[in-house]
Amino acid sequence: MRKWFGRALLAASLLVLVGCKPAAVTQQPAQTVTIAMGFTPNVQFTPFYVAIERGYFADEGIEVTLDYGMETDLLQEVGSGKLQFAATSGDQVILARSNGLPVRYVANWYRRFPVCVVSLAEEGITDPSMLAGKVVGIPVLQGASYIGWQAFIKESGLDPQEVTLQTIGYTQIASLTEKRVDAAVSYAMNEPVQLKTEGKAINVFYLDRFTTLVSNGLVTNDSTIESDPKLVAGVVRAFLRGLQDTLQDPDAAFQITRKAIPEMSDEAALLQRAVLDECLTFWKSDRLGENDPSAWQDSVDLLTELGMLSTPVDPETLYTNQFIPDK
Repeated sequence: MRKWFGRALLAASLLVLVGCKPAAVTQQPAQTVTIAMGFTPNVQFTPFYVAIERGYFADEGIEVTLDYGMETDLLQEVGSGKLQFAATSGDQVILARSNGLPVRYVANWYRRFPVCVVSLAEEGITDPSMLAGKVVGIPVLQGASYIGWQAFIKESGLDPQEVTLQTIGYTQIASLTEKRVDAAVSYAMNEPVQLKTEGKAINVFYLDRFTTLVSNGLVTNDSTIESDPKLVAGVVRAFLRGLQDTLQDPDAAFQITRKAIPEMSDEAALLQRAVLDECLTFWKSDRLGENDPSAWQDSVDLLTELGMLSTPVDPETLYTNQFIPDK
């Protein structure tokens, strides 16, 4: 009798255990997302490489592809819904919104507008007023470089009629060293860093010392924000984790970038590491990702004064801080 009771108890226990076995967890497939970069693979995209390598996007259930296609109008693609995300500058968001494109900036990246005017020290151009009577090279008469130049001459009080502005493509280094121009509008993390790495003494006017134009960040469209806020929040969180890691340990971050750009030679890596160091000074912030309403207002006011907006723009429609994680 005792033996039978023990067997019955064991059988009952097994039934309970079987009945309590948790159901198999069905893993949701990763949500695929393309982020348009608008440029070739570059050390300046290090936060994205870190976020991908360390699984921060995967933690959010997101599989990311970085699209380096040199689109002439990324925000047209984002505004139409052909793309959900792009890394681009705030001034372009303002222009796009003015033209009726429903795009919105969801995370700040660059705290400083990365356009500058650089010259060789031997030219003796130590004040913006000294550009009068000089030839200034500019890559193209559009985009961030051109807007940056327009903002610079306005805020510095330089008379544009006294400067010869010459389109030189992306040949700033050669144009300067071969004396074809006296100064050049450049990307602050590129040409000045390269010139200094080559041992050249230079003078640089950084645009952020004259104006507070909103610079690069993550952009999506109103439709994605409304229909899939979880996705937007996940992309923002993952990116900001990659940015934070890059700022905290740039050496480790740079090694990840070298894996992402295997064609980078050891020689090129010396310059690119210096570029990353310069980038850090443009990315630092007390609260990563957060938009500054006053900077957006100033940017809209400036572009309005420059006559670049086809229709008025409400600064509050250009950005949102709803996806920025709490401290």
